[in-house]
Amino acid sequence: MTRTSLLHRPGMTRSQRVAWTIARMFVVTFAKLWFRYEVHGRENLPTTGAFILSPNHRSNLDTPLLPVIRRDPIRFMGKESLWQASKAGAWFLDTMGGFPVERDSADRSALRLAEGILENGEPLVMFPEGTRREGPIVEEENMHSGPSFLAGRQQVPIIPIGVAGSEAAMPTGSKFVYPRKITFVIGEPLAPPNQNEKGRVSRRAVQEHTELLRDRIQELFDEAVARNG
Repeated sequence: MTRTSLLHRPGMTRSQRVAWTIARMFVVTFAKLWFRYEVHGRENLPTTGAFILSPNHRSNLDTPLLPVIRRDPIRFMGKESLWQASKAGAWFLDTMGGFPVERDSADRSALRLAEGILENGEPLVMFPEGTRREGPIVEEENMHSGPSFLAGRQQVPIIPIGVAGSEAAMPTGSKFVYPRKITFVIGEPLAPPNQNEKGRVSRRAVQEHTELLRDRIQELFDEAVARNG
């Protein structure tokens, strides 16, 4: 990693949590006015303990808007270039609980941090599609096994999420944010893949779990699109 921060470690200090709460207030207010957002299925979010949030990914808005679904802090990975774009943007990403990952390489430090976050009992956002995609289908070939792999190692549930409307609000390549309705549908927790007698999760188990996760996200994405009108 080329950039460090107090937030790039498991656990958030009290002052960081306060900053997150204040920043979230601005995000929620803006999202209500500009996107008329809706959240369905909040009852499916665990109230305690670690878990992984896994939404479909259609826009750069998906990450900064996810805090609307939960009052408490959420940690998330983001491509390192987002931190390099501007100091103000980097500060905002830090405040919202983000940490950079080198997407085109095996970023072991980011993986260790992700594991540490889960071990610390914090929720972590991981996009199974890896990067922004287009269209209404969560393609099987675009699915990454990272969420299922980490869920298996840490034995934490995955919460699949469908997000609709963000692609219209900020399409790929757009620098403008349009006032379009955005809908989030949160699914029931998906149990992690089972560990074997040695405490490990087989590749096959991770692959099968990733396929199941794709199916769940697709169902929720379809529901979010229908609710979004």
